[in-house]
Amino acid sequence: MSARTSPRTRTVAAALLVGLLVGPVLTGCATGPSPAPAAAPAAAEAPQAGPVLAAEECEDATTSYAPTSGTDIGSGSTMAEIRERGTLVVGVSADTLQMGARNPFTGQIEGFDIDVARLVAQELLGDADAVTFRVITAADRIPLLEAHEVDLVARAFSITCERWQDVAFSAEYLTAGQKVLVSTESEATGIEDLDGQRVCAPEGTTTLDRLEAYDVEAVGAPTHSACLALFQQGRVDAITGDDTVLAGFVAQDPYAQVVGEAFSAEPYGLGVAADQVDLVRYVNAVLDAAKADGTWEQAYDRWLGDALGPAPAPPASVYGRS
Repeated sequence: MSARTSPRTRTVAAALLVGLLVGPVLTGCATGPSPAPAAAPAAAEAPQAGPVLAAEECEDATTSYAPTSGTDIGSGSTMAEIRERGTLVVGVSADTLQMGARNPFTGQIEGFDIDVARLVAQELLGDADAVTFRVITAADRIPLLEAHEVDLVARAFSITCERWQDVAFSAEYLTAGQKVLVSTESEATGIEDLDGQRVCAPEGTTTLDRLEAYDVEAVGAPTHSACLALFQQGRVDAITGDDTVLAGFVAQDPYAQVVGEAFSAEPYGLGVAADQVDLVRYVNAVLDAAKADGTWEQAYDRWLGDALGPAPAPPASVYGRS
């Protein structure tokens, strides 16, 4: 047997860890019992979105709507509805270590994406804990926004021209790069060395779609942690994903390593319903303030610095949609 698959204790421990990270599908952020699910946000009475650029006309997918002046809200706005409700409903991951993962000791969901969501809650509701986190899969992101079942999606959501056809995005708040994770026994130095091998990625993601350009056997799974379970069971040879995600897997599995240069740039944005442009503009004001005052850098160093190094300059916000 290989060193990666032979220790039985490793398989058992890994299974327990994955189980701890996957919790109930809906949780509040406060300590103690999770609050009851918040009522779904009501759809705006009249669409507020400007014309959405056709995919072939989208020269820069990261172009968002210019922020409002300050973070004041107006009567009848999406923000006023959220403030009336008293909680911001955000779709997140609970199994993406460092980005959005359930802490097995506290039961709370934490990570870089979670901190970004809390910034919006702090500004809008005066309380960073006034958030209802709804745990969703990658494939849930667009349908739940279209149905107005969540206010925001903060779940390693790559901004693409195609997705702009269905939802709106904030300005870019993090740039990730797609790499591959393999066994420490593997001689692969990048995805080009994995010809004919089984490579896992979450369903409904650009990560899985991008495997079509390589001579590998693409294997879809519901979540990143499901890919990790398949990898640890020896059912796939590698996992591909954003470096932010794979760094978390290495922290869990000493028999895993991330190899190669990034073969994509993944700009992350907060997802918003297409007809709630006022909320996009509000969120962009919050993000710009965090990028300027050092809050963004502090969150990056807290969650990603150990694996990826000191915080780079935050992504520049690009505006121009109307």
